[in-house]
Amino acid sequence: MRDSVAIGLMATLLIPASLVAQTRESGPWWPQTEWGADDESGATNRITPAKVVEAVGAVRSGNIYDLGHPLEPGMPTLFERTYAIESSSRGSAIAANDYVGQEDFIAGQLAHLGTQLDSFAHAGREVEMEDGTTEHVFYNGFTGREMDNRYGFAHLGVENIKPIVTRGVLIDIAGYKGERLPHGYEVTVADLEGALERQGMSDADFGVGDAIIFRYGWAQLWDQPDEVMTRAPGIGPAVGEWVIERMPAIFGSDSGSQIAVPGGAGGLHQEFLTFNGIPMAEYMNLERLAADEVYEFMFVVTPLPLVGATGSPIRPLAIR
Repeated sequence: MRDSVAIGLMATLLIPASLVAQTRESGPWWPQTEWGADDESGATNRITPAKVVEAVGAVRSGNIYDLGHPLEPGMPTLFERTYAIESSSRGSAIAANDYVGQEDFIAGQLAHLGTQLDSFAHAGREVEMEDGTTEHVFYNGFTGREMDNRYGFAHLGVENIKPIVTRGVLIDIAGYKGERLPHGYEVTVADLEGALERQGMSDADFGVGDAIIFRYGWAQLWDQPDEVMTRAPGIGPAVGEWVIERMPAIFGSDSGSQIAVPGGAGGLHQEFLTFNGIPMAEYMNLERLAADEVYEFMFVVTPLPLVGATGSPIRPLAIR
């Protein structure tokens, strides 16, 4: 069933949207047949109670791997996104017990800073509709017109992404290649197969609702903002199709574009977010996980419920 669903999806998406007579009710990737026409949670619906129990079974030692980078001024950012934190003291002690307190003001494009998760409001496709109008269409057919709202998007905000507690699988491409991938490198199916063989794994080791995570060695450059944000490595369309066919709950890596830059980030963002409802985690720190050769683990992450936001900073954990 899994392969037939995925192949059907990919075949549908090869049809140019402008050649299909689509309406708000029906188009090349909507309505969503697996979870319903009103669904806004996407592949996180695949995390069933049974999947959580399976994830717990991956814990052997209880070691926790923090996969998030700290949010701080000067961290790498794409498109010169802003992050600011201003700290202050309340001043004189208050109350009978001489209590003193401090607080801060934090601002910026928080949805897409540091280690982050993209929601389905982030990426869409411009589509010519049956009546000749042009719409920006997102996951499950939600249009930009109906999503428009000054204070966060009315649909597909990151608050709809369900808490993710599932089995995680690391695919260490950099480990297989023996070094950090170079700028702009496109991961091939041969690389994928070689990495899995090195790890003693195969296609049979993946299940519906897993978190599939690729390592390119890109976290090694986190203290070099100009390097980490320039022509990042990533997967190509063939590997992207392979991931989608595994029917994961989430896909992630230690870079941000996912597809090799300058190949263009939009294509796979559309494939994962728009067409298949698979959220993406970006800029994870996978170095310690790879050094300890931890390839299967309990993966825990939940975005901040920023209502209407196109993403959220995250602090993902791998527990082994």
